[in-house]
Amino acid sequence: MGNLDVTAYLHRLGCAAEPPSADALRRLHSAHIERVPYEALEIALERVTPLAPEASVARFLRGRGGYCYHLNGAFSALLRALGYQVTRHLSGVQSSAGDAPNLNRSHLGLTVTGLPDDPETTWFADVGLGDGLYEPVPLRYGEFSQGPHTYRLRASDVVPGGWRFDHDPAGSFAGMDFAPGAAEMPDFAERHHWLSTSPESGFVRVCVVQSLDSRGVDTLRALTLTRSGDVEKKQVLESPEDWWAALADVFGIPADAFTGEERERLWRLVLGQHEAHLAGAAGSEVVPSA
Repeated sequence: MGNLDVTAYLHRLGCAAEPPSADALRRLHSAHIERVPYEALEIALERVTPLAPEASVARFLRGRGGYCYHLNGAFSALLRALGYQVTRHLSGVQSSAGDAPNLNRSHLGLTVTGLPDDPETTWFADVGLGDGLYEPVPLRYGEFSQGPHTYRLRASDVVPGGWRFDHDPAGSFAGMDFAPGAAEMPDFAERHHWLSTSPESGFVRVCVVQSLDSRGVDTLRALTLTRSGDVEKKQVLESPEDWWAALADVFGIPADAFTGEERERLWRLVLGQHEAHLAGAAGSEVVPSA
């Protein structure tokens, strides 16, 4: 199983090791979605994280999460260690309907094949889309619903032989295209560095944390905490104590995962982003997606 701490990773997910199957894949996927949040707080702290799945898992074990390269990279490594046949794919997220669909490697997509109980089905799995999939689905054309969202899978218009995932109109991004061939972690290094450092990157411009469950989505954008799906709630967290309490209570990210200096830096950052939003700064309403 290489350097991946499979036992600790499974414990983080609250799952037991079991032979590959469609039901086991669903259990692992939904547990990952619920327990490992979508977040880029390292980017907010101006740090470029390593892409190695082992490094991502080590961060997960400290109560942290990651964005697509970390989440899908580590999850695919876990599945491979458990005996699944997993393919990583070059992908691109279309942030809004006004943007062009693309394959700019801003996302790492996954498919799973060869399950013993269903060897003919290819499964689309993705734990790195923020408010995207809750459970894996068969990779076939058509609409499907999970929780509050309805999605669609179809042929990509920008990638020959590729696939297109259309998000629900209420979701945080428009859609995602992915190529049919296989990719590995180094293929995403250049784009990961850009997303982590460029002033034009959504992850640099606004601090966002998301968590999905079977009923709805929790999103923290700078100081604004929202719940959508089963209920619709929105509140502004007006103190650092409230902000860190929300990170812990809603997203499972403990304050002690950061030093005191890091906590102060993050609070100053999100406070500044919130004030810029109130002043009408362009783009502060966009949830960045990998």
